[in-house]
Amino acid sequence: MYPHERSLVEKYKNEPFAIVGVNSDDDLEQLRSVRQKENITWRSFWNGPEGTSGPISKAWNVSGWPTIYILDAQGVIRYKSVGADEEAIDATLERLLTELKTAGGAR
Repeated sequence: MYPHERSLVEKYKNEPFAIVGVNSDDDLEQLRSVRQKENITWRSFWNGPEGTSGPISKAWNVSGWPTIYILDAQGVIRYKSVGADEEAIDATLERLLTELKTAGGAR
């Protein structure tokens, strides 16, 4: 997902858009090197040493990876997927940004 996420960050850099990641690797030091190597510039939280059983995945009922949530401007979950369907992600983002602009909420 990293290449697609990087492309979204670039594409929507002037839009009200943000990616927030949660990483379930159990080794924090290894994760730091991966973040640098993969050029992860967006906020990414560590799920803790329990890996996939960490507190964030438990709180959000995540049972498969990657799990993608897209929230609208009010924090309402508008899309959820286990697995990476890039076309559906892109279509959902375009629809939500269009809705936001139509409602007058764009910058």
